[in-house]
Amino acid sequence: MEHRRVGRAGLKVSALSFGSWVTFDQQLNDDAALECLQTAWDAGVTFFDNAEAYAGGESERIMGRCFERLGWARETYTVSTKFFWGLRDGPNTRLTLNRKYLMQGIDRSLERFGLNHVDLVFCHRADPETPMEEVVWAMHDMVSSGRAHYWGTSEWTADQIREADELAERHHLHRPVVEQPQYNLLHRERVEEEYASLFTDIGIGLTTWSPLASGLLTGKYAAGIPNDSRGSLPGYEWLAKRLTNSETLAKVGRLQAVANDLDCSLAQLSIAWCARNPRVSTVITGASRVSQMRENLAALEVLDALDDRLGDDAETQGKREPQQLGALARHARCRQSRGRS
Repeated sequence: MEHRRVGRAGLKVSALSFGSWVTFDQQLNDDAALECLQTAWDAGVTFFDNAEAYAGGESERIMGRCFERLGWARETYTVSTKFFWGLRDGPNTRLTLNRKYLMQGIDRSLERFGLNHVDLVFCHRADPETPMEEVVWAMHDMVSSGRAHYWGTSEWTADQIREADELAERHHLHRPVVEQPQYNLLHRERVEEEYASLFTDIGIGLTTWSPLASGLLTGKYAAGIPNDSRGSLPGYEWLAKRLTNSETLAKVGRLQAVANDLDCSLAQLSIAWCARNPRVSTVITGASRVSQMRENLAALEVLDALDDRLGDDAETQGKREPQQLGALARHARCRQSRGRS
């Protein structure tokens, strides 16, 4: 599998990665999670994404136990975690990026993982109440101490990222190297418009999440919410309304026609489309079973079938209407057929 640099950093991550949000603990026990991790590894995936808040910390524990059972050499894989949401109520334990929370949070996270460091650590959201200088110094110290190798942000605005970077540069501190935003065929503006200048000015990398828009871009919600889907899980009622929006489902239907033209699944088309963006370091995928993992990983095969214009530069990629994508897909399919002859 192709490995890409994380922005200006020297670190490389696999073009597709595996994340544990929602699935670990709620849908995958240790054995099932291990099987998915091994399947991803066998396909060349080397980056695994997690967060303190996922399953109340249990997601990190499951992933850590799996790493121990799998026995991979620590230098051969990359793992991340994130902080902001917290695990318990209290003035310094939830919805904050203050120094006390961050420094204690990374220690507890490493304990849950059973590791002595993570490779990437993210500020899971911005904190308007903690001074940016305090946040940047804490993240710098986290990296300087060896608990993490690089730090970044998740769902921060371009202005917030720029402020953090300028502050770090001014004080000769470790600068943020990566942002983790949502990015998919239905959610593009932040990456393609708001962040545009950050790529050239700062050299920020992207580890993007939700390439399937919480399952919408699989087509499985066209007839309602299946009982075994993410939209049916307790605590995710907020998601159910989004998954059954008629206007969005109509867009999904048109994109399904594009996937049919490419002779691939809608999920594979959606993941491949994200991966074609040259600004994306890795596309974080999720799976609740091995069959889903294998289908998602097969998206790399779709990349070879896409016309260059279907996944061109970040300024024009994805701004085409589904019918235009369909015409390009048919052209790409013809090229693919000629290549096989």
